[in-house]
Amino acid sequence: MPSLISLVVPFYNEGESVDLFAQGILPVLSTLSDTEWEIVCVDDGSKDDTLKRLIALASQDSRFRVVELSRNFGKEAAMTAGLDSATGAAIIIIDADLQDPPELIPDMIQAWRQGAEVVLGRRVDRSTDSAAKRLTASWFYSLHNKLSKIKIPSNVGDFRLMDRCVVDALQQLPERQRFMKGLFAWVGFRTVTLDYVRAARNAGETKFSGLALWNFALEGLTSFSTLPIRIWTYLGSIGALLALLYGLFIVGRTLFLGNSVPGYASIFFAVTFFGSIQIISIGMLGEYIGRIYMETKQRPIYLVRKIHQNSPTSLS
Repeated sequence: MPSLISLVVPFYNEGESVDLFAQGILPVLSTLSDTEWEIVCVDDGSKDDTLKRLIALASQDSRFRVVELSRNFGKEAAMTAGLDSATGAAIIIIDADLQDPPELIPDMIQAWRQGAEVVLGRRVDRSTDSAAKRLTASWFYSLHNKLSKIKIPSNVGDFRLMDRCVVDALQQLPERQRFMKGLFAWVGFRTVTLDYVRAARNAGETKFSGLALWNFALEGLTSFSTLPIRIWTYLGSIGALLALLYGLFIVGRTLFLGNSVPGYASIFFAVTFFGSIQIISIGMLGEYIGRIYMETKQRPIYLVRKIHQNSPTSLS
């Protein structure tokens, strides 16, 4: 009996990419004659005609199922919605812009059938990304893996295949503030990595601004490590020790040389420097308290407005 494989594709304002996505993905899927497919397209509250185009696509091909979220919840929530909706024995996540090559999917399935439970797609050439994005991505992976016990594979995005047992494990994780790359790494399982060259976007523009990427990185750093907040304990201890030593120096100098008038420059520097350190440490503490606050609300990760799907027809 052919295996059912689910393809999970988040969409947000990708109206220009919908038809191009179908044209790029369907020929690849048709080469896998021993596999049945369902394509779970998650519309993450798009404001353009993405949803309309997806519904039209689903009306023409019963393999497509459109999960319409009630508003924009973000890509992490959209991926979670897609994984929850997928029913396949294996699930593949791929972006709608097809920068991740569909041609790698047959190799992923082959590796899965040979015993791999997770098959990662790793970008070995990111020349289509800007130099600033490549540099900051490299810094993020390096910093995250130094701070956290959970190591995220470098240059591995969301493009991956996961066995049903892996998805079942992910669904046991209850957190609302989700950093999916970290969750994927946390569950583990037998993993194989396939390399590929990342292509340019086929249409549209990236939805991640510099600020969004910074917030995403901060989410990742605070999701899987308490070291950022522990650092301020170390800095505070070092600062207290230096202040104690300086105080002893002042006492000794006063006893032997008398009381001298200190300079205002050193006072200004000390006040502003340590004041800045305190503000940064309070901000870092606030990041963790904010995460606790959001988790205690126990709100759902996403809300589904409607699922659009035609009744199954022959897929031959």
